[in-house]
Parts: sequence; C-alpha cells; structure tokens
Amino acid sequence: MFSWRAEVRPGVWVAFTDTAAGNLALHVGDDPAEVRRRRGELEQAAGLAGRHFRYMNQVHGSDVTTIAGSADGSTADAPTADAPTADAPTADAMVSAGEPLAVMVADCVPVVLVGAGAGALGAGAPVLGVAHAGRPGVASGVVPAAVARLRELGAGHISAWIGPSICGHCYEVPEGMRADVAAIVPATWCTTSRGTPGLDLPAGVRSQLEAAGVALEYSGGCTLEDESLFSYRRNSHTGRFAGLVWTDPARTDGAPDVRARNDPGAGQ
Repeated sequence: MFSWRAEVRPGVWVAFTDTAAGNLALHVGDDPAEVRRRRGELEQAAGLAGRHFRYMNQVHGSDVTTIAGSADGSTADAPTADAPTADAPTADAMVSAGEPLAVMVADCVPVVLVGAGAGALGAGAPVLGVAHAGRPGVASGVVPAAVARLRELGAGHISAWIGPSICGHCYEVPEGMRADVAAIVPATWCTTSRGTPGLDLPAGVRSQLEAAGVALEYSGGCTLEDESLFSYRRNSHTGRFAGLVWTDPARTDGAPDVRARNDPGAGQ
C-alpha cells in the first residue's frame, strides 16, 4: 500500500502510496464508490481514527490553501471528491496545523513539508504541508509558496520529503519548453537518456527547497521506471497515487527537530 512510510518526528507521519493502494483520484474515469472505498482503507491503514485526508482540486497552479479543522480536532465536511467542490479547495498546495493532507500525482512531483510551529501554534507543534509540483507548478514556484505559507503560520525547522516522480532521464520535452522552464529554474535543465531535451523536475524542486532553507530528508525514485507506481507517461489512462502527511495527536510532543525513521511496514 505504501512505497515509503516513516514516522518523521514523534506522532508525525509521511507516506507515499503505490499501485497496491489503488487509484485515489475521482477525475480519471474510475468508479467513484471504489475510489472512496480505497480512500477509506488508506485512512484506516494510516490510523486516522475517524479523521480524513484532505484532497485538492489540482490545476497546475501555485495557489496555497490553509486547511482548518473543527473545534474537536476532526476534519469538518470531509471531502469525497477532487472535482470542484466546496470542501475540496482548488489549489496546488495545502498547509495545516495538524489536519491530514494528501497530494495526488502520476509523474508530477509530490512534496510533503513538516515544520515545528511557534507562537499561537505552540512551540514545536507540527505544521504540515503538501504541494503538487508539475512542470507549470515548478516554474510558477508552488513549492516556495507553500514554504512561505508554513512560515507565515510560525513554522520553523522545516523539512521536506519528495515522493516518486518522473526523472530527468525519462522526461523528454521540446527544446523550447526546456529553455523556458530552465530560464526560471536552472536546475531543471537536462538531457534524457536518449540524448534529447529533458526536464529534471525533482532537481528543480530540490534547488527551490535549498534556496528556501528547507532540509531535504527523502527523495523517491522514477514513476516511469517503477511499475509499482502510476505513470501518466507510461499510460495516459492511469490512476493517481498520493503523498500523505498526518499526525497522531496523542503522540505529538512538541519536539522541535524533524528526523525521518523508516517504517518496517513500508512497501506492504
């Protein structure tokens, strides 16, 4: 169900699903009831205890939405769709002060962010974020925008986890497109394994995180090369896997450091 999963600080978890978890998107022609069932199974596997992952209507932009929960800590009006709805925001990044978050991809770069809060959030309280960084999102700075929003919420000691995405050796693009994106994010410029123009989106995201002073804790492999992951380039009629971040409120102790530890159940 998970290609990678870790408790990255006490009571804070980061994970990336794989094809064993099934398609998690409602916009790809799948049976909506089956998608909702899979989402429920994922929430059960994560131990959310009645809470729900929040999903976005992703549009390859750079808008960031702040997600707030209900007074009792549960997710109010939990979303059941990723087509435009009132409860699933149209954005390409979300941040929260503890609400479980999800970002869906099938070649784009899924980014998970965790920071330790301050001020009104309480010293060391976890601040969470996710970002969907495809080619337009990398060029328009969705990841730096998400980092900036976390800092507006008082987050410090921010760390990032980059999930599986298409690599520069595989992502072939027209020469003009490579030039346009690399003019904005130079680290994306690359040549594919076939000697053709390419874009290295994970490298671009890494460069943006470094410039923002964010520590990179993990970077996943290539979706096109790994058949246990969904890849739009491999098959345009494909599903979406997810990058996830959530908390166990009973275990979050306010420790300010962020340390990744592999979960023995990863990949199961």
